Amino acid sequence: MQVDVQQLQHISLFKDLEPSLLGQLAEHSRLKTYDTDEAVFHEGDALPACLYLLVAGSLRLTKVSESGKETILRLLWAEEVFAAPALFGNGQAPATATAMEPIEVLTIEREALLKGFREAPELALHLLGIFNQRLQHLHNRVHGLVSERAIVRLIHYLEYFAASAGTEAVPEGQRLRSHLTYYQIARSIGITYEECVRLFKQLKGAVTYKRGGKITILDSAKLTVIVQRQTN
Repeated sequence: MQVDVQQLQHISLFKDLEPSLLGQLAEHSRLKTYDTDEAVFHEGDALPACLYLLVAGSLRLTKVSESGKETILRLLWAEEVFAAPALFGNGQAPATATAMEPIEVLTIEREALLKGFREAPELALHLLGIFNQRLQHLHNRVHGLVSERAIVRLIHYLEYFAASAGTEAVPEGQRLRSHLTYYQIARSIGITYEECVRLFKQLKGAVTYKRGGKITILDSAKLTVIVQRQTN
C-alpha cells in the first residue's frame, strides 16, 4: 500500500522533516500488514535494499541453531527499525521476523533514504543513534549471558521491557505493557522453560506472573536488592 506524507509525519523518526522531503520519501515507501504469526521474512531470505520500520504492533526476531533450537533475539514494538543488513547492502535476512499480533511494516527504498540523508543529515544521525543503542543492548546481553546468574538476567530483562515498552499502574504495582510468556523469556535469556518458572517463584513478593504473560512488578526495590546480593 502506498504511503502519504501525513502517515510519515506521525512517525517520530520523520516528524521533523520538511514536507517536500517527506513527499520524496513517501513516493518510495510501502506499508504492508501482516496477521498474527505471519512471517515478514525468514532467516536467509533475500531482502530488497530498504529500511524496515515497524509502524504498529509487535514483532519477534528468532534464529534457529544447527541443532534446531530456537532463540528469541529481540521483541520489537511500534516505531522500531529492524533488518539493518537490508539497509546497509547485505540483502540476506539474519533472522526470522514473525508478527506477534496484527502489525504494519513500513519499507523505504535505500536510494531514496540516502538522498534524504543528504538533504537532512539529522535523519542519518537519528538512525545512527538507534543502531548505537542496539549495539549497546547486544553488548549488555552478551555480557549478561556470560557473567550473570540466571535470576539476575531475568530481573534485568524485566527491567529492560519496563523501561522500553512501558508499564501501567495497577493496584498491585506496575504491570508491563508487553506480555512476555515463560517461553519467550526463557528463549531470550538462555534458560529452559522449567527454570524460568522456578525463577519466577523465587521472585514471589517482588513480581507476579499471570496467564498469557501478564507480568506485574510489585516491588522494584526488592528486585534491586536481589541483584545486589547476587552480584556481590
